[in-house]
Amino acid sequence: MREKIIIFTDGGSRGNPGLAGAGVFITDESGREIYREQSFLGLKTNNEAEYLALNLALRYLQKYLKDKANKQLIFKLDSKLVVEQMNKNWQIKEARLRALAEKNWQILSTIPHSSYVITYIPRLENKMADLLANQAMDTAKL
Repeated sequence: MREKIIIFTDGGSRGNPGLAGAGVFITDESGREIYREQSFLGLKTNNEAEYLALNLALRYLQKYLKDKANKQLIFKLDSKLVVEQMNKNWQIKEARLRALAEKNWQILSTIPHSSYVITYIPRLENKMADLLANQAMDTAKL
């Protein structure tokens, strides 16, 4: 049976563009915390912050799962735009976002896993990643 890893990510900006932060919260299938991270991103748009939050998670998974295969990765994001674009259902017209998506696809292709899914969840179901992203923005010093 494949072990499930649940990955919650959230990015936000105060202003668009504005001071931006990212949050990542990763659990096993029983809800036990595996990892959490927050990062101040500088001046970014909200959509850039969402993509960069996913990138943070992917870079962690790239290291964490280096020698571990047969994992089912379940990404849960509250950005419909990023979910649909990463799933290749919607076009990516903005060059900056396209570059971020391509980097995320490239990293994802190097992570050993049996399967993955990127799904949309309402913001209320993404509380910990949202909290981490907001904490990153709160601690920002420009």
